Amino acid sequence: MRGEREQYVRVLDYLPHGHPDDPHPVYKKKPIIHVVGEDNFTLLELIPRENYVPQSYDRLYIGEEERSEIDHVKRRLSYKELTHGAKVELPYALEIIVKEQEPRFVSFFNEAQPITTRLHTLALLPGVGKKLMWEILAERKKRPFDSFADISNRVKGLYHPEKVMAKRIEDELKDEHAKYKFFAK
Repeated sequence: MRGEREQYVRVLDYLPHGHPDDPHPVYKKKPIIHVVGEDNFTLLELIPRENYVPQSYDRLYIGEEERSEIDHVKRRLSYKELTHGAKVELPYALEIIVKEQEPRFVSFFNEAQPITTRLHTLALLPGVGKKLMWEILAERKKRPFDSFADISNRVKGLYHPEKVMAKRIEDELKDEHAKYKFFAK
């Protein structure tokens, strides 16, 4: 799925009268939706079909087939271009996506490798220092993790792995010049 276009997205913000910074007259402005992709976490601006009003976190199809709610993808966005409302909703939408794709992210804990001799991929997760990293490595050596609950139960100090993953994705989206990116492309 990586490297391909997004098929499904989650709604972050809906602007029924277009973007406030748009210089066009009001009657020429179209409604827009700010979304985050479920596969590559691409931030996009969409134009909805007429009379469609999305709600926060709605899952929308934007693939090549017929789209019922979306007219077209207007453009790709950077984190800085998101509306304030979209920035506020982003962590919650990411957490929903991470929970729905639990096997993908649990496998990250099972398969994460060292980047250099002094830096491990797991140490780049928010709130995971050397001690917690070594505990994760020791537990996964005993047997692979099979769920977020399993990770929480076996690794003391890592209570909400889904929130840790969502925070890392958000950090990658915020910093377009980040040296290490694992999720956001």
